[in-house]
Amino acid sequence: MKKLIIQIPCYNEAETLGIALAALPREVAGFDVVEWLIIDDGSTDDTVAVAQQNGVDHVVRHRNNQGLARGFMTGIQACLERGADVIVNTDADNQYNADDIPALTAPIVAGEADFVIGTRPISTIEHFSPLKKLLQKLGSWVVRVASRTQVDDAPSGFRALSRDTARHLVVFSEYTYTLETIIQAGQKNMAIRTVPVRVNDDLRPSRLMHSIPSYIKRSIATIIRVLVIYRPFRFFATLGAIIFGAGVLLGLRFVYLSWTGQGLGNVQSVVLAGSLLVVGFQTFLIAFVADLLAANRKLLEEIRSHALRLRFDEPEQGKKHTLK
Repeated sequence: MKKLIIQIPCYNEAETLGIALAALPREVAGFDVVEWLIIDDGSTDDTVAVAQQNGVDHVVRHRNNQGLARGFMTGIQACLERGADVIVNTDADNQYNADDIPALTAPIVAGEADFVIGTRPISTIEHFSPLKKLLQKLGSWVVRVASRTQVDDAPSGFRALSRDTARHLVVFSEYTYTLETIIQAGQKNMAIRTVPVRVNDDLRPSRLMHSIPSYIKRSIATIIRVLVIYRPFRFFATLGAIIFGAGVLLGLRFVYLSWTGQGLGNVQSVVLAGSLLVVGFQTFLIAFVADLLAANRKLLEEIRSHALRLRFDEPEQGKKHTLK
């Protein structure tokens, strides 16, 4: 029996959750069972009561608010525990059109994809400001470069993933899961697909984007952190090359000035050039150490994935074998 679980991370979503749940399907092509799960991330309103009134099958709760990324991962583990073959993640503000869920899961059902991301029509969404549209496109471009994938709408939270993919994803960020999971999936050579999806009218302002400067700062910090985690050698080697190159240029400048008889007043250039050369070389060494740590991290992620498989899959297989 093939099961689909639709998960919704929630934090004080009592006003909009009922609307989002009313639109969710109970039947999706390729699945025998469709269940709904919400992650209550420390809500202080009637989010859980609204969920229960609207027929949610599973409620997972955080005692305190832990952020969207942690809520997403809590939901993923809860879906694995409850035997989901495919997991769909959507938002509680009814941003995404639930009628597109079958299109989102179809590539996984057909065995063509491990991870599917819904691409919104960013350029035609009226409640997105021109600056927000530009930032969305810029962020997606950076993620495509970092992940070596062709994802057009990286910040989209409307996505489907297979059971095996869910076991392999680990989110370190406390801000958002959207960018990091794509880069991680690209690093693991997962089959990622995108499908066009529709959006509904805006019911409330985005909680991730309190202000443009804050959004830019946190997005840049997230991207840099992800690059350090998943591309450490390239990150530190590039940084080391820039610093070392600056030292070489300053050194050549001093040599030129000395050769033309103007070097006496530029001794500070030698000091700065020497400092940059030392720092650049040390950054190169850090690149090799970081690469070794990244290899260890990948091994730990594989061990974690195998442990989840043993925890959630093997007992069921053992029962079937015993019955025979």
